[in-house]
Amino acid sequence: MVKTLPQHLDPAIGPKRILALDGGGIRGALTLGYLAKLENILADKHPDIKNFRLCHYFDLIGGTSTGSIIAAALAIGKPVSEITEKYFSLGEKIFGRKNEWWNVFEIKEAVRATYDAGPLEEGLSSMFHDYTLGDDQHIKTGLCIVAKRADTNSVWPMINHPQGKFFDSKDGDNKNILLKDAIRASAAAPTYFLPMTIKVRQDETGAFVDGGVSMANNPALQLFMVATLNGFPFHWKKGADEILLVSIGTGMTKLEELPEKIKKSNLLNWAKKLPDMFMQDASWHNQILLQWMSKSPTAEEIDSEIGDLSTDYLAPEPLLTYIRYNVTFTPGNLNKITGKQYSAKKIEDLSEMSNAKNCRELYSIGEIAGNKEIDPSHFPEKFNL
Repeated sequence: MVKTLPQHLDPAIGPKRILALDGGGIRGALTLGYLAKLENILADKHPDIKNFRLCHYFDLIGGTSTGSIIAAALAIGKPVSEITEKYFSLGEKIFGRKNEWWNVFEIKEAVRATYDAGPLEEGLSSMFHDYTLGDDQHIKTGLCIVAKRADTNSVWPMINHPQGKFFDSKDGDNKNILLKDAIRASAAAPTYFLPMTIKVRQDETGAFVDGGVSMANNPALQLFMVATLNGFPFHWKKGADEILLVSIGTGMTKLEELPEKIKKSNLLNWAKKLPDMFMQDASWHNQILLQWMSKSPTAEEIDSEIGDLSTDYLAPEPLLTYIRYNVTFTPGNLNKITGKQYSAKKIEDLSEMSNAKNCRELYSIGEIAGNKEIDPSHFPEKFNL
């Protein structure tokens, strides 16, 4: 007998709302600044819901890496203010101390990872206890944790839908994966932390690394695929009036260097730049595809050749309504948002994904940007509960 689906998963009950949260290390604090404003706006739209939480509104919440921590906390019903407080504390513990090469007791670990994962694992245990992906008592809405399985080189969206192929069958046992382990896997950034191993079925263990080492560091397109492709169990109806997808970033750098300086870059300089370059490419690829297939009140210019795609539709009609919030880290843009002057050196410091001392400033930037960018009109009445 097929168990009746809860309302937030049932494809017959629409429209549906999705929240996607990017990876980006400590820069997830910027995401939380946006979420504080988003929570306030949606609470105002639903005054009849006492103690409103974002899990009340969104039918599916998903994230990659640091975004998976925030997504899971939202999905178990935590308010943004509580998540923010714990995030600041956790960030300081996680990135407070690097493994030291000079310490003979740590040198083997330091060769393999920059940071000890102990504080991260302790923080996740404190927040998510022994909840599993199949825990429908504590997880109050649809949840998707995006990780990368390194031993098969495949992106793994771990979902809590009871009809998923790998949820509870001979093919997989996702329902019994501890939520804290799924998140730890999604946040296992290579060079930062050691990979995470998870028993994915009775006779098989997978080795996972950060979901950001894929095209899904910005998981928005992945979540739309999870919600609509036949291979996944959601089967939600597509259309601008059927699906609202809200995507929030962790800040994006913009390369503004002279060709002469690029030509002189050495191996170390390239090694430092490549991860962020790959993340940007993946994010922009998602942005292009989603603006191409959607109705988007926040569409931005991709480049001077194709514009913002507002007159282009991949299908005869838009497949969804898509909203994207993010901050570009340039002196001019940050000055426009905050009214403060930012030097190139300060922006480079803010862009560092493991600099815990920037937590509160990143949150403040996200909060100010959220107050300016997030408009109640972005959330039409047809998507109200």
